[in-house]
Amino acid sequence: MGREGHHVNPKLFETKKAKGRIIYRLFASSIFIGICLIWFYRLSHIPKQGQDGRWAWIGLLGAELWFGFYWILTQAHRWNLVYRHTFKDRLSQRYGELPGVDVFVCTADPIIEPPLMMINTVLSAMAYDYPPEKLSVYLSDDGGSDLTFYALLEASKFAKHWIQYCKKFEIEPRSPAAYFRSMSLPAVRDSDQASNFVTIKKLYKEMENRIEKVTKLEHISEDDRSRHKGFSEWDSYWSRRDHHTILQILVDGPDPNVKDVAGCTLPTLVYLAREKRPQYHHNFKAGAINALIRVSSKISNGEVILNVDCDMYSNNSQSMKDALCFLLDEEQGHEIAYVQFPQAFENVTKNDLYGSDLRTVTEVEFHGVDGYGGPLYIGSGCFHRRDILCGRKFGVEYKKEEKKERRKRESVHELEEKSKDLASCAYENNTQWGKEMGLKYGCSVEDVITGLSIQSQGWKSVYFNPSRPAFLGVAPTTLAQTLVQHKRWSEGHFQIFLSKYSTAWYAYKKISLGLQLGYCCYSLWAPNCLATLYYSFVPSLYLLSGIPLFPRVTSPWVIPFVYVVTAKYTYSLAEFRWSGGTLLGWWNEQRMWFYKRATSYLFAFIDTILNSLGFTKSAFVITAKVADEDVSERFEKEIMEFGTSSPMFTILSVLAILNLYCFIGVVKEAIMGKGIVKVFETMSMQILLCGLLTLINLPLYQGLFLRKDKGKMPSSLTVKSVAFALFACTSFTFMY
Repeated sequence: MGREGHHVNPKLFETKKAKGRIIYRLFASSIFIGICLIWFYRLSHIPKQGQDGRWAWIGLLGAELWFGFYWILTQAHRWNLVYRHTFKDRLSQRYGELPGVDVFVCTADPIIEPPLMMINTVLSAMAYDYPPEKLSVYLSDDGGSDLTFYALLEASKFAKHWIQYCKKFEIEPRSPAAYFRSMSLPAVRDSDQASNFVTIKKLYKEMENRIEKVTKLEHISEDDRSRHKGFSEWDSYWSRRDHHTILQILVDGPDPNVKDVAGCTLPTLVYLAREKRPQYHHNFKAGAINALIRVSSKISNGEVILNVDCDMYSNNSQSMKDALCFLLDEEQGHEIAYVQFPQAFENVTKNDLYGSDLRTVTEVEFHGVDGYGGPLYIGSGCFHRRDILCGRKFGVEYKKEEKKERRKRESVHELEEKSKDLASCAYENNTQWGKEMGLKYGCSVEDVITGLSIQSQGWKSVYFNPSRPAFLGVAPTTLAQTLVQHKRWSEGHFQIFLSKYSTAWYAYKKISLGLQLGYCCYSLWAPNCLATLYYSFVPSLYLLSGIPLFPRVTSPWVIPFVYVVTAKYTYSLAEFRWSGGTLLGWWNEQRMWFYKRATSYLFAFIDTILNSLGFTKSAFVITAKVADEDVSERFEKEIMEFGTSSPMFTILSVLAILNLYCFIGVVKEAIMGKGIVKVFETMSMQILLCGLLTLINLPLYQGLFLRKDKGKMPSSLTVKSVAFALFACTSFTFMY
């Protein structure tokens, strides 16, 4: 896929810059002036030594310096937005030249990540609108489960019917479960398709029942085991963390005897459970993908690698061709290392209760970093050039190795045996795997440092956000899952910032300044917790004691505060609405902004510091992809799920009760004491801040005091939180 010449073919994609950039830059400049005035006010009005509120004032100065600095970083996401458009019809002129594509699907736990969900992802990948002889799908099972293998074996049989049905009737999406959810027989007008629909749905339901039965029993019958030689691999001593390599080619695409029900070629399908031993670190998902890269190089050696999580099924059968429009473009394709699609979720509610859709990130921020050299690699929904992942340097031409002759001489069994060593624990010893080759090791967000390393060598990446999402996954359905997920992400990003891969020095002068700042925004998620926590309880406590920390409402210094806050959040709302979100969805995103910074980022910050000092070790936590029926019902009704006791919920509850207590206290004082006008004149901004924090925490108050369902806050946590909050408030009142 090297560069063969200029303008041999018309452009396969175009890039357009966002409209209104000049207006936005002027608007952002006005906010920056307001931020500078706030900083000047804080510095010039610090209370004298011995005055009440001096240290609180200095703390607010520190918090506002951080907020202003971080806002400046976020401008890298908005200063230079670009949008991409592909021309797939032009790509069709090169049909015979299309490269081989290897799809990597990763799973790690058959309980948290149900096999039925995994096979729908696999089947959607096998059914891409792409030449099947050039398509191979690999499943990495890091759980090493025979249940997962059984499900994949069932999927390989169903694929012979499903792929032909998809292509014959050109259906979307090509995940069977998603397709049958969205399609009912009365909607199918064509009699031929109606007949086929009934047949294919019956076959799917029968397969689904078999898989669910085996998964529920956690046992595969001897009769089922006898039907495939692969099950013999589980007959010997077996442990999830201590086992040999299992490699099974379930569908051998190049074999002329392997056909679907219409006699057409099938894509290759491979199962891999890499070797694991207690004495070897397996490097989590990065280790699994690196093993897949090596194994696939022996079997299919596709020039392009797509990796997806097991819950991210293909929602657009054309997305593979979209990606190739960038990689095969004669003019710019030779500079592009990978094409990143956004993560989208099929189960997000109308108002996105937990902000899972990351609408601002996918619809705005990634378009911004794309304007400076390309987006981050986010670990799923990404098309890579194989040779670049394997260490090819920027500017070095690459020639594809022909492997057809070798494949003709080798049987499936021989190929499996020869490839097993590539997935052994000891294979990477004294090699550059995890360093200069494959995904990088040493961080829980190995995908991000891998992408950064690639870009730092001179390669570019592309962000493509089509109108029909390329992939759809499953978002967390509880608050706890959401907070844990963001804790993992923010911890990984902060680890990068403190590591040798920090964008502050590793990428200095290797990537554009805009892209450097864009990376820093995510790397510094975790430290946001300090300023946010300070701002969320110190002004409220001083409000309770009648000590002002902001300018009076009659002072001209109130203007920059009002302007910056109003302008920032008005633009945020407009940006969210322009991206297709709802007003309530924006409000939910603001709530989650606060919750994540008060809990996820706090624990991520602490754990990263302790980890860097050698006191703790990082652990990879898989987010559950299934939920109980009653939890799902509350999620669909957009009722926030608590249900368990955790340190994160304790922090949120204490903050919520503290602000409620302070707000009620100042209202009482205004009515019964000093008077509403006088209190509001001196403490207006603190009252508004405390009131806003109280309003944003309404779901917490419901969970603590009003709800009776299983999703409410545990009573023990309620009692504990009330005690902590009241103790803090009364202690502070006595001090002043």
